[in-house]
Amino acid sequence: MAQQANIGDLLSMLDSPVLSVRDDVTAVFKENLTSDRGPVLVNTLVDYYLETSSQPVLHILTTLQEPHDKHLLDKMNEYVGKAASRLSTLSLLGHVIRLQPSWKHKLSQAPLLPSLLKCLKTDTDVLVLTTGVLVLITMLPMIPQSGKQHLHDFFDIFGRLSSWCLKKPGHVTEVYLVHLHASVYALFHRLYGMYPCNFVSFLRSHYSMKENLETFEEVVKPMMEHVRIHPELVTGSKDHELDPRRWRRLETHDVVIECAKISLDPTEASYEDGYSVSHQISARFPHRPADVTASPHVDTQNSYGSATSTPHSISRLTLSNTPGQLPQTLSSPPTRLLTEPPQVWCQIVCLLSSLLAGDADHLGQI
Repeated sequence: MAQQANIGDLLSMLDSPVLSVRDDVTAVFKENLTSDRGPVLVNTLVDYYLETSSQPVLHILTTLQEPHDKHLLDKMNEYVGKAASRLSTLSLLGHVIRLQPSWKHKLSQAPLLPSLLKCLKTDTDVLVLTTGVLVLITMLPMIPQSGKQHLHDFFDIFGRLSSWCLKKPGHVTEVYLVHLHASVYALFHRLYGMYPCNFVSFLRSHYSMKENLETFEEVVKPMMEHVRIHPELVTGSKDHELDPRRWRRLETHDVVIECAKISLDPTEASYEDGYSVSHQISARFPHRPADVTASPHVDTQNSYGSATSTPHSISRLTLSNTPGQLPQTLSSPPTRLLTEPPQVWCQIVCLLSSLLAGDADHLGQI
């Protein structure tokens, strides 16, 4: 009991306004995590973070090393199973994987992955779905070999959420559907970039059904107009692209770059030439460049803000088509949404970049 009380006191001191105090307490926690290999301390830290969103606790959780990775994944899996804590837990997961921990390969075998996929196949909260999709997009290049086991789940999720973009459930605010549509577009790029033969086979089968034709015409077909013919469709096969040997020679960033190569988005080409997201946004919004580059929610230099294809794809979507029309098509926006002020568009770009990095806490701020 005394020990538990001591932990509680230390946790409250982690949020001290005095920097030296925070540093000292953080060092104490890290020292204890090194010496104590059990799950109790990690579980306590996760509980506290989900209650308080404490940034010092988040720092400790995102820098955990083995064997505490298992404790963290197990605890997050427990919370993902509860509706009340699902969104904040997915946000935490996003923060963790954004930093590409040394144990990232274990994600494919952790119970948390099936729980995430189940959530995306059954949940009806659009905030949870958008955050979960972006977490999945970020995670896939880290565990490409998981496709063999979960490929049909990935495709089912794409099919389900692409239909949401068309049906627009009445209880969902339109701006949130915009975010979801942008996320589904990013998922399309990721799946086509990594598993083109299997994904095209799924598209052919799924959208040949009469009940899915409208979704294909209005949502999926416009996405297909923004990618090149994938070389694997000519030289590869469904079995080859799932062969673990295909992925052994590729690091996470290699997989991401391969996905970016098949995109026709102008921002993707600019990325290959060394331009940054902030450069592209500033060029398109010359009157308000500071709104984006100064945003606390955009990190254009982190490994997921600048190295993946997704942020650039989202930037192109929200900037060149403006965000409001995404639930319709990628190319024909409703006139009324063209009147949205540029700062609103910039906010959505910032938001989606943050989400890709796991920062889902800000989704409700727009």
